[in-house]
Amino acid sequence: EHLEPTSVGNLQRVVVSDLSGQSNIRYKAKEFGIELPEGKEFSKNFVNYLKSMEFDGYQFDGAEGTFELLLRSELKEYTPFFNVKYAKINVLQDENNVHYSEAVLKVEVNGEIEHTAADGNGPVNALDSALRKALLRFFPAIAQIKLIDYKVRVLGEKNGTQAKVRVLIESSDGENNWSTVGLSPNIIEASLMALTDAMNYKLFKVSKEKEVNQVLET
Repeated sequence: EHLEPTSVGNLQRVVVSDLSGQSNIRYKAKEFGIELPEGKEFSKNFVNYLKSMEFDGYQFDGAEGTFELLLRSELKEYTPFFNVKYAKINVLQDENNVHYSEAVLKVEVNGEIEHTAADGNGPVNALDSALRKALLRFFPAIAQIKLIDYKVRVLGEKNGTQAKVRVLIESSDGENNWSTVGLSPNIIEASLMALTDAMNYKLFKVSKEKEVNQVLET
């Protein structure tokens, strides 16, 4: 007789790297509290979508924040809370010959454009600071997010400057941790993709909490 692992004390867990089958997609969706459409068509199409992204160089093992946003986006449950319309990084040098980075961003929120600039001890730190500065007025919950880990992997090193860069960012709000991924031939663009997913993930969770509280209050 077959026993479910959870019935004998073993917590079953499907990591994103195992999501090559439709049943695993459904299991992961259940873990996220997502209800998928009946039948196999959605799961089949989503598996094919994941495979095409992985072929390009994405890896969702360890980036479940991005994976959840992708899944919810395909289900029309999620759209980004903001869009970065323009981004520029300047590497500067002060009077003491110390180098630092400056990020200049133009961010759109609900049709409103916010222009910001921020300095940092590196391009990613500058981008993170500028993005927070742009969003904080609209979304106070952004202040809770801390960037706690940043990893870079170069894919296809043999191609030299044509190689893609995969950036993995781990974030925390003090209670929960989540990871997001970005992929691009440009390390700045890949980093910005992972950062925007990190911010959007938190904002989505906050919006869901508000929906639950509104239901409980009625």
